Amino acid sequence: MFLRLALALSISTLASADPRPMTLIDVMNVPTVSDPQISPDGRQILYVKSDPDWKADRRIMHIWKINADGSGAMQMTSGADGENSPRWSPDGKTIAFIAKRGTEPEAVAQIFVISIAGGEAKALTTHATAVMNITWSPDGSEIFFRAADPKSDEQKSREKAKDDVFMFDENYQQQHLWNVGVASKAEHRVTQGNYTVLSYELSRDGKKIAMHRSPTPQFEDNEFGEVWVMDATGANAKQITRNRVPESNASISPDGSKVMFLSQANEKFDTYYNAKIFVASTNGGDSHVLMPELPYEVDRAAWSKDGKSIYFLANMGVHSELFKVGVESRKPEQITSGKHALAGWTLSTAANVQVYTSSEMTSPGEVWIMGADGGSAPHKVTSVFDYLTRDFKLPRQEKVEWKGADGVTVEGLLYYPIDYKEGQKYALAVQTHGGPQASDKFGFGGMQNYVPVLAAKGYAVLQPNYRGSTGYGDEFLRDMVGHYFKNAHLDVLAGVDYVIKMGVADPDHMVKMGWSGGGHMTNKIITTTDRFKAAAAGAGAADWISMYAQSDVRTYRTPWFGGTPWQKDAPIAAYWDNSPLKDVWKVKTPTIFLVGQNDVRVPEPQSVEMYRALKSNGVPTHLYVAPREPHGWAELRHVLFKMNAELAWFEKYAMNREYTWEKSPQ
Repeated sequence: MFLRLALALSISTLASADPRPMTLIDVMNVPTVSDPQISPDGRQILYVKSDPDWKADRRIMHIWKINADGSGAMQMTSGADGENSPRWSPDGKTIAFIAKRGTEPEAVAQIFVISIAGGEAKALTTHATAVMNITWSPDGSEIFFRAADPKSDEQKSREKAKDDVFMFDENYQQQHLWNVGVASKAEHRVTQGNYTVLSYELSRDGKKIAMHRSPTPQFEDNEFGEVWVMDATGANAKQITRNRVPESNASISPDGSKVMFLSQANEKFDTYYNAKIFVASTNGGDSHVLMPELPYEVDRAAWSKDGKSIYFLANMGVHSELFKVGVESRKPEQITSGKHALAGWTLSTAANVQVYTSSEMTSPGEVWIMGADGGSAPHKVTSVFDYLTRDFKLPRQEKVEWKGADGVTVEGLLYYPIDYKEGQKYALAVQTHGGPQASDKFGFGGMQNYVPVLAAKGYAVLQPNYRGSTGYGDEFLRDMVGHYFKNAHLDVLAGVDYVIKMGVADPDHMVKMGWSGGGHMTNKIITTTDRFKAAAAGAGAADWISMYAQSDVRTYRTPWFGGTPWQKDAPIAAYWDNSPLKDVWKVKTPTIFLVGQNDVRVPEPQSVEMYRALKSNGVPTHLYVAPREPHGWAELRHVLFKMNAELAWFEKYAMNREYTWEKSPQ
């Protein structure tokens, strides 16, 4: 009796405990929810929940099921290596998903199926290479998937003998489309040839396929990819587009007469614009932009049930919303509105609903559902993140606007310190997003920017959507064309001045940070001003000339500087004038640099150049290189190290305070 009473009192005490500030480990332990999929009858939703596994040193994904009314949440899979890409069978009785099972070295991701009632999942494929992008046929008899071609026996033999010299930029396997019989498990190749299928979508009647074909799977060759339409058997392939701009999201209209796709182009297929919706005939011919004057970026689009309209998800700067546009009227109608960022959006014409995740300051993204036409109000389905506001103090977030140096309106997000007091000035952390074709939106943030921890330590956080960001129209985006650093860095500094003028930021305690494009910006800022007391640049560019050759992509960089650095009469001056290395002698700000050893997007030598320049000039600096990591770090201990190193640096140079590094859970 006494034990039960003590336990009850303990539970009551815990339940009534006041919310506390978040730690780095708290932020890293926050799960993520993604890829919601509605059942054909609209009654249940599958989604993927990712949680950190500190023993495995990575996040692991599992598939969950929940009723559309929010009841009955249940974990469906629990494999040691995780699962992803859940897809309902057309009759709603079976779930297909992708998973890697087995510990043998040759084990790769395969298709598994499991009854909606639960039980043991069964392998459907035994493909030689990892499967990707699964889609059920409308009758449920087969599942389509993509996979890379296997290495030849000769390749394997040479690699085993370590006679494995390879050709740079040519060491790849083409990726093709397959299907597998659900009953027979027989696999059938749909496409073949010296090209790669980057993505595909099956028509609703299952008779046609829209796909994106590229000469190779190399990211750099995306600009040579084109939209194709073919029979579901692989026959009668017809090329729809012919340009030098990447496309995505190709989809055939319900009547089979049109194909819709997205491209970051204008009506002439000139490159470097906000992504727009294009429509073309499936018989070929000219494509046209559905809404050439739309001032936003289209992230994803889908045909309505009758094909007379297209639903789409648009980036509108600090938020994203769902729209509907008539194919004939071409007039967009906004369906949702809020201080949120929508993602993982799917339109189900069978269930006549839309599902998506919605990220807000208090939630990294719960699953929401609403009617396809927007007639029924959106309602939240999952409650994965309810504990955040119960257990932790979270910062207040608001949109702020200011004028750039040339008078153009710029906006961004401002996070207030925990327990903010009006009239008191606080340290300011300025975070610039990557891309730069992207924008910071309302939301909880993530492991890379750890805003709740900065706010808990007394920092205000500014995330400016500087010139070059998407969601603000083509002129705003294309301000970088020809020079890159024209107004972008000035927009950031103008935003800093605005927050100081608001009375929120203390100009004597400011720090600068960012990753990728945000790292480029950090490198530029520290050569422009010494107002920041400390800085951290992640995977940032130093010299655009060397960067052009070192990186795995040049497509988006050629427009910035008006040509390649290798052509006759090359615009070398534009490349060099926009390189932070040119003015690195001006840097006085103590700065650390971080980069993944396997980063092919912004390779390690770029960070080495900045680090060695600062070290030579006597500026306090360190360069941290994470083994095995690509452009975006994923190993939990590496991510924790990054955050600790940045905070320790900021606390030392901007706040003159001691910092105790957080340790990873054992």
